[in-house]
Amino acid sequence: MADERRWWALLVLAAAQFMVIMDTSIIGVALPDMQRDLGFSDGGLQWVFNAYVVAFGGLLLLGGRLADLFGARRVFVTGWAVLIAGSVVAAAATTAWVEVAGRAVQGIGGALIAPAAMALLMMLFGHNARELGKAMALYGAAAPAGGTAGVFLGGVITEYLSWPWVFIIYVPIGLATLAATRLLPAVRGKRGSVDLVGAASVTAGIALVVYAIVAANWPAGLGGAALLALFLVVQRTVREPLMPLAIWRTPGLAASNLAMALLGAAWIPMWYFLNLYLQQVLGYGAFASGAALLPMTVAIMIFMIGITARLLGRFGAKPLIVVGLAVLAAGVAGLGFTGEFATNVLPASLIAAVGMSLAYIPAMMSAMSGARPEEAGLASGIVNTTYQVGSALGLAVMTALATSQEQLGFQAAFTGAAVVAVLGAALTAALMRRPAVRESEPVG
Repeated sequence: MADERRWWALLVLAAAQFMVIMDTSIIGVALPDMQRDLGFSDGGLQWVFNAYVVAFGGLLLLGGRLADLFGARRVFVTGWAVLIAGSVVAAAATTAWVEVAGRAVQGIGGALIAPAAMALLMMLFGHNARELGKAMALYGAAAPAGGTAGVFLGGVITEYLSWPWVFIIYVPIGLATLAATRLLPAVRGKRGSVDLVGAASVTAGIALVVYAIVAANWPAGLGGAALLALFLVVQRTVREPLMPLAIWRTPGLAASNLAMALLGAAWIPMWYFLNLYLQQVLGYGAFASGAALLPMTVAIMIFMIGITARLLGRFGAKPLIVVGLAVLAAGVAGLGFTGEFATNVLPASLIAAVGMSLAYIPAMMSAMSGARPEEAGLASGIVNTTYQVGSALGLAVMTALATSQEQLGFQAAFTGAAVVAVLGAALTAALMRRPAVRESEPVG
């Protein structure tokens, strides 16, 4: 492929990353309206978010495997078709369970798109280290940009149109992306088998564990644990597993994934309950709520793109993860005290954003850097899965906590998320033995 087409293709892949991340942020402002119109309970509302996250995180490894077997472009196209279909279902929903089903289908589409996009990026730029660095920077910048756009668009759409439009917007964008996939390289897949039992057991297991926490249904929890145990057995015995267990011997992988899980378990509940707090306690409308969250998302984008990479090259991964989680805890704890936006929410949310920005990229890099080149894709899939699963479990725990402590409500959820972040900092300090990026290895 000529250079000009290669960079145009990168725009298509960056757009995919933008949309997948935007899908997790655009619904936040719309949650109160969706709860009112579709009859979600306080505990059930989280499934608008968790249905997407569980499907996305649980099937990421399968998406990567399918991209290897059937060709990355084909899986990328299929993922967009599935995401569009899920968006139509979610937009047309008139009951809570249909909305949750639509969100789950969206998550399946995202789980196909994300690993296929990364595989295509490596095909396009992997031959040239300098080009690959530039491409990865542009691709990575699409994530915080998607989060920022999601917050703003969610507020505008919900305020001036209606909440179904936060899903309808994916249809024209998705169709335009499908039309542009001719720019992507068509590479034939390879022969092999698909571990469907492993994919089904890990996804169903995660969903049952999350449901068990939400509903205090211990039989469901035991069933989920049994399915996750089955997943591990299958990975040990099947010829071509989704997740070869030997990869966990990679230095730093386990500690980095633990940090990512706890980062997700603290950050996502904070984000979820802050959206509700702005509208249900401070009385903000949808547009004002989205605008109130913009400073935090812009801060994340600035730090991730311009500052964290430089600090990572100077200090290494471990100190940044520990400090980042500690700063996140301080910011989230500040949200636990009810108050006005300017005096409480804005400064506390900005502190939390700095903490998130300091911890996320170093934890991701730490998880991937120790893997052999042929395992880099698997390591990336594992750490992304871990973050999504941690997010779902953390949100389930904080929702249960907020529901059970009615007098404390939002304060209980914010305090619980802060405790998780402190735990993440402490465990990272104790368990992460080998920084993935040292001073002699500058980044950026």
